[in-house]
Amino acid sequence: MAKLVCHHLIPVLGYPLSSSISRNQSFQWRSLMGNVYLTNYRRRFSSSSKISMSLKAGIVGLPNVGKSTLFNAVVENGKAQAANFPFCTIEPNVGIVAVPDPRLSVLSDLSKSQRAVPASFEFVDIAGLVKGASQGEGLGNKFLSHIREVDSILQVVRCFEDNDIVHVNGTIDPKSDIDVINLELVFSDLDQIEKRIDKLKKGKGRDSQSKMKEEAEKSALERIQQALMDGKPARSVALTDFEKESIKHLCLLTMKPVIYVANVAESDVAEPRNNPHVKEVMKLASELQSGLVTISAQVESELTELPAEERTEYLKSLGVSESGLGNLIRATYNLLGLRTYFTSGEKETKAWTILAGMTAPQAAGVIHSDFEKGFIRAETVAYDDFVAAGSFAAAREKGLFRSEGKDYIVQEGDVMLFRFNV
Repeated sequence: MAKLVCHHLIPVLGYPLSSSISRNQSFQWRSLMGNVYLTNYRRRFSSSSKISMSLKAGIVGLPNVGKSTLFNAVVENGKAQAANFPFCTIEPNVGIVAVPDPRLSVLSDLSKSQRAVPASFEFVDIAGLVKGASQGEGLGNKFLSHIREVDSILQVVRCFEDNDIVHVNGTIDPKSDIDVINLELVFSDLDQIEKRIDKLKKGKGRDSQSKMKEEAEKSALERIQQALMDGKPARSVALTDFEKESIKHLCLLTMKPVIYVANVAESDVAEPRNNPHVKEVMKLASELQSGLVTISAQVESELTELPAEERTEYLKSLGVSESGLGNLIRATYNLLGLRTYFTSGEKETKAWTILAGMTAPQAAGVIHSDFEKGFIRAETVAYDDFVAAGSFAAAREKGLFRSEGKDYIVQEGDVMLFRFNV
């Protein structure tokens, strides 16, 4: 998958919040993330961007909201210890899941491929945050440093009642839980920015280029600092590409896109909107055009214990057609502005994940850097056209197979063959 250095993809849009921040006053934090369903996010990158096939989403939340249960369920080899104890997950647990995509098997069958290789997604289970984490409470800044290493944040919010699972704050209050985590991210960024600005004021660039970069960084950080104090995330600040590049090394937490994951009980899976806690999260999300995925970690956990043939029947008995994993991954793909293209042949059919707006050479570079360096052209056909034709040969005969150059922007679902020379 595509990954930018420092693990953050910056959306153009930012959403102002109604209150300003003070450590000494009550602050009603609303929401930091962009809408999962928005299509006007643009990712800024260049051919020099670091491209990888491993993209990370960090699962965060207060203790006992169900995030480790969710992690265990969605990752087959999840080894997190799901226990009723605030700090049972001390080190981040990492697991890789296949991205569900029915197009892959269709292409594999048409090409008579020996195997089909789906795209993958990496989930990181990050230990529970508590109020005051930015000041060292709980396991403190260790958690926050783990969040800096991911591309997006999946914030699990407890929307179920269970007297046997103690809430860290004694009561189920989604808004309060959201406020706690978002404030800790903001406070952490403010501390980091303050230290960096002090260093920039003392430092002197060795040459004109270094001085220019330091001035750009200082200007950007001062504006971000003010935005954070006004209750706005760092990504809400309009920055030039040069300014974004200058602050990238800081990996600011509020630059990262976030998805709320409303964790509901089994009885609410079919009609989550009837759950008052979910309604509260939906209201907060709607006010600032934010994204939301509803999932039952308990149901996902139970599904892993059933044979594949029984899972569909179990889901039908709950009134749903699919598990929450597909929705969660699709929401994350949409939020990050990711796209999928395919390569298909007798040996294998494979799904590749790229950033929206990537050119053919950049997309080729996701397979191997030599493909980008020696790129000559890309032979491509749209997925629907390929399926209708039935094969590459038939697509060529019908004039559906195109030869594209270096400026071609790869489209969702393109089936591609790259010509290169190194």
